[in-house]
Order: sequence, then structure tokens, then C-alpha cells
Amino acid sequence: MAVMGEGAYAESGVDTAQSDAAVQALVSVLGTIDLGRAPRAVLGSGHYANVLRLDDVTGIALSTDGVGSKVIVAEQLGRFDTIGIDCIAMNVNDLICVGAEPIALLDYIAVEQADPEMLRQVAEGLKAGAEQAGIEIPGGELAQLPEVIRGHPSPRGFDLVGACFGLVKLDAIVTGNRVEPGDAIIGVPSSGLHSNGYTLARSALPDLDEALGDRSVGDVLIEPTRIYVREVIELLRSDVDVRGLAHITGDGFLNLGRLEADVGYRISDPLPPQPIFGLIAERSDTPPEEMHEVFNMGCGLCCVVPQAFAAGAAATLGGQVIGEVTERAGVIEVAGLEGRRGEGFAPVSSSQ
Repeated sequence: MAVMGEGAYAESGVDTAQSDAAVQALVSVLGTIDLGRAPRAVLGSGHYANVLRLDDVTGIALSTDGVGSKVIVAEQLGRFDTIGIDCIAMNVNDLICVGAEPIALLDYIAVEQADPEMLRQVAEGLKAGAEQAGIEIPGGELAQLPEVIRGHPSPRGFDLVGACFGLVKLDAIVTGNRVEPGDAIIGVPSSGLHSNGYTLARSALPDLDEALGDRSVGDVLIEPTRIYVREVIELLRSDVDVRGLAHITGDGFLNLGRLEADVGYRISDPLPPQPIFGLIAERSDTPPEEMHEVFNMGCGLCCVVPQAFAAGAAATLGGQVIGEVTERAGVIEVAGLEGRRGEGFAPVSSSQ
């Protein structure tokens, strides 16, 4: 397998292997918190969100995420009216993966300078995202940190993070533990890069004014992350047996490895990636295995259901069957590559 952390992404400034080790350092300490009582957390670390037990029936689902270096694209373009959609999307799309219905989000905005017009535009995006996801934003925090935040260019610098909350019945939590070999994988199209891999994307495509079809590179890079809440909630409320949900973010299809079942996943008919992915690969000389480790490659969400439910699930989600579950525990196969979560992808040997 490829060694995650090496390659174009690391050269552009993001070492995923070091990041994974850093996360483990955090989790190893936080997991030892002594409450003097039984914890309320239902799930272990590694899921898209966690669930706290409120009573014997109901859980509150929690997730938190930011927009990453996509904020730099917004700063460079001077366009801040869609970045809030990304903040909402990155949180609610994680929350639905445990079967929860998102209900609210709190935002944290750190700025270099508290510019009213910029913040009004950020709020417009947050409003649009909240309405798409059907959630409230009952509060948040604004921090002016000129010594910490530096813009591209200054003084446009900002960071945007959300903490999302949802409700789920304890007996309806989706963890992937019921996924079985032979189950169908439904892929739902992304709207582009979403909010992952932007350090590599910006390094490969520094000229935001460059034409890309009838749009500019900047237009394509600022395209908001797609929100999947309404489709997934409709599916969860139906009679479809939803066995697994995976938000395809950084690590690409390796995110399927976050589902609990001891199985493998074969993506035999992937969704077509948008042209921006091919351009990034060409300009940065990034091989397919690393592209699939960094980006969603045109698929923003996967849903695993029994084959009998595949057609109905695909219709509800607006996606299509892209593959099936295999018996090769922990192995994810796509586009002539094989990988494992935490190890990355590598080309399949011709001798196999």
C-alpha cells in the first residue's frame, strides 16, 4: 500500500500520516476522562458523529467541523456568501451518517478584522445552508483575533467552524454493523471538491481567474458543498433497510472503512468525476492513488443497502449503484486501486 502522508499533498503542506498520529495522541488522552459515573457516549471514536444517551429511548448526536483552507479561496475572491453553506454541510452530512436528524448548529467565526459586510455575507451562506438542512442556528461566537488570523490578503482573514446537534432513537443508530457481503453501495454525486483537499487544489491551480469551460477556476473552487440531509432523512423514514452511510470527504472512499462491519467494498462503477479533479491531477502530477486518498472524486455520499432495496434507495437519494460489499475485510477497491483505511491506496498488481 502507499504510505499516507507522502506525495503531492504532503509537499503542498498537509502530512496526513502526521495528522492521523496527532489525532490518536488527542484521543488517547481524552478517552481516559474520569467522570465518576458511566459515560453517556454510545459510540466509540472513529464514527462520523457520536451519540449521547439522553434516556432509554433517545440520543443526541454531536459533530463538529470547519471549512478548512477553502476559506482562503473566499478571501482571495472576496466572496463570502457561500462559505457558510460549506460549514453547515460538513457538519450535517456527518451527523446523518449515524442516522440522526440534525436540528441545530452553533457557529464559531474567528476574524482578523470584524468587517460588517464580510460577516453579513458569511451569515447569508449560513442561512442558506441552514434552510437546506432544515436546522436552526440559535447562537454562536465571533472572535476578533488579529494576532492569530492572517488573511490572503490581509485583513480578510477568517476561520469558520460549526458544532452540530441532532436527535436519533437509540435503536435506530446507523453504524454499519449490519452491512453484509453482497449489499449494494449507492453513490450520490458531489458538487465538486466540497471542502477537502484545498491545500493541494490551491497549490495546483493558483490562478483563480483561469478559464475552466464557461467558468473560472475560482468559481469552481468556491462551489458550495452539497447538503444531503433531506434525501437521507426521507430514506431513513422509509421502509428501506439502511445499513450504512458514509460521508465521502478527505480519504475519499477509504471513509467506507469507518463502518463497523468486518467487510470490504468494491466500487465497480464509480460516478464520473468533475473536470476539476483531472486538472488538479495533471497540474500537480498527482497519481490516481493519491487523488482517491485526498478527494471525493465526484461522489459525496455512499449508502449501503441490501440489493432488494438498491433501486428505491438510489431513486430517493438521486444516486446510482456504484458497487457492492465484499468479503475482503477492510479492503476498498476502486479504479484499479486497492486500499485500507489508514494505509492509503496502491495500484493493483497486474499479476493479481
